Amino acid sequence: MKTKFLGIDYGLKRTGLSITDTDKIFAFPLETVDTSELITHLKTLIEKENISRIIIGQPRRFSGEYSELENSIIKFITTVSGFFDKNEIFRFDERFTSKIAKKSLISIGIKKKLRSDKYLVDKISASIILQDYLQSLNINS
Repeated sequence: MKTKFLGIDYGLKRTGLSITDTDKIFAFPLETVDTSELITHLKTLIEKENISRIIIGQPRRFSGEYSELENSIIKFITTVSGFFDKNEIFRFDERFTSKIAKKSLISIGIKKKLRSDKYLVDKISASIILQDYLQSLNINS
């Protein structure tokens, strides 16, 4: 059975999720979940979508330093490692993904009210993280 990759743009309140096709060529925005419900949601989603790898955004400042969110992400990864293979959890630089997501929405003509929908921006950010990760695999292979 073919598998998919899952992209995660982790946040304290909301977390954006994205998913690949089974050929792992394209990343698609999936949904945004309240972070308080994320673990329960992931347990079901991983099995339902046959997820073989998780890519989690790594927030860094412009200077390259980790953001204050990093400690929460490390705790999250520890929890996920309890039900998913830690060797298949990868991190990927997510600098500027929210800005890129907002600019993408502008470029395709999404109205300002929808562009301010943080749930929409979070899942698009997750898809940017995942697509960038996929592209890095293709460049390195």
